[in-house]
Amino acid sequence: MEIAALVSGGVDSSVVVHRLKEAGHDPVIFYIRIGMEAKDGYVDCPSEEDIEMTSLIARKYGCRFEIVSLHEEYWEKVVSYTIDSVKRGLTPNPDMMCNKYIKFGCFEDRWGRDFDRIATGHYATTTEIDGKVWLSTARDALKDQTDFLGQITHLQIAKLMFPIGHLLKSEVRAIAAAQNLPSAQRKDSQGICFLGKINYNHFIERYLGRLPGKIVEWETDRVLGQHNGYWFHTIGQRKGLGLSGGPWFVIRKDSRQNIIYVSNGYDPVMQYGRTVAMQGFHFITEDPWGQFADAKEITFKIRHTPEFTSGTIRRTGDLYCIESCDDLQGIAPGQFAVVYDRESHLCLGSGMIL
Repeated sequence: MEIAALVSGGVDSSVVVHRLKEAGHDPVIFYIRIGMEAKDGYVDCPSEEDIEMTSLIARKYGCRFEIVSLHEEYWEKVVSYTIDSVKRGLTPNPDMMCNKYIKFGCFEDRWGRDFDRIATGHYATTTEIDGKVWLSTARDALKDQTDFLGQITHLQIAKLMFPIGHLLKSEVRAIAAAQNLPSAQRKDSQGICFLGKINYNHFIERYLGRLPGKIVEWETDRVLGQHNGYWFHTIGQRKGLGLSGGPWFVIRKDSRQNIIYVSNGYDPVMQYGRTVAMQGFHFITEDPWGQFADAKEITFKIRHTPEFTSGTIRRTGDLYCIESCDDLQGIAPGQFAVVYDRESHLCLGSGMIL
């Protein structure tokens, strides 16, 4: 079986190579160059260090190593989507788009067709039911990344391998240390995938600039202060508002009038809701309910967290709506609600929050 291993130079994907070799496979290692480049005006990018680390892993295990560039496609599919979403007052999910369009989209189209399987360092698993492959959650609930994979297709999931999905992060670290992998002590990457060490607000300001506007208390319409542009703020945000007498939470954004609405206190009623309306809902493998007329019990996530929330999902025409059993903080338009089965094992799909 021919296997392509997508390796970033981090400890997770490095252990993927070890486990594949341990199982008797001889994977071809690919490093996908997708980050910001000097020609974009950025020079503080970690790709060279990542490439060097990946090269060391390839040499250690005697694997063929290729560096491939999807920078232009990444800008078109992920970065532009992020900028456009923020400009429209939405909360984007670039990591989800990267998985769908770049790692398992453009890469598959150009290089992956020559391979039977594609292995990655995601914390996820697959489950086969009646001959069909379903995306399923990882053993390590804290590291589970299925919510970032909620937009991939059934053809993509059928070809994917997640060799560390049944391991705890501590076990992955222990394997890396025992095998003297050069990435054993590397810290996990944080933040948005394409930014690396670049400050998010600096990035947004470069492309959208500043536009001073009012910060208004939702309940009273009282002007509390000024912001530099609604695109610098997200629903549910608490820090970085520069207001005294807090805590203050961002609960609404008016992109037309450039107003940020906030509410005061640790538990303001207006920051919570129970209804999550979605558009463009996408089932990964298939709709397990078919044409259902009544509500179905599910679990779901509206942000990256180890906890699942129970609720029901109902379809009306092309729209799907989740009714949560618990109050939800910071329901943000533009983000994705990722839906799981009632046992929180199978990741069924996702839709963009309206």
